[in-house]
Amino acid sequence: MAVHKSLRPSKGAASNRSVLSRAERLEQLAKEGRWKKGDKVLGVPKTRVLKAKAKAKPAKKKDDAAAPAAAATKAAGAKAAPAKAPVKAPAKK
Repeated sequence: MAVHKSLRPSKGAASNRSVLSRAERLEQLAKEGRWKKGDKVLGVPKTRVLKAKAKAKPAKKKDDAAAPAAAATKAAGAKAAPAKAPVKAPAKK
């Protein structure tokens, strides 16, 4: 039986978590100098989780000579492909 679309886990949710495990928090606090080895493990303060922002990709520069050649290649590929006729299902009696 298939799982309903609304019940499936989203693919993007696994990468951006808003909660860190205790070990991850201890690592982050140690980097910041707020926790040292030997300190209490319980009652560790909360840490901020920064979400990575998507960087805008720079626009690609096209050469004037390369643009017509690329367009010609695309046009040649489109002409070579034969058109397919739609298939009709046989009528039921």
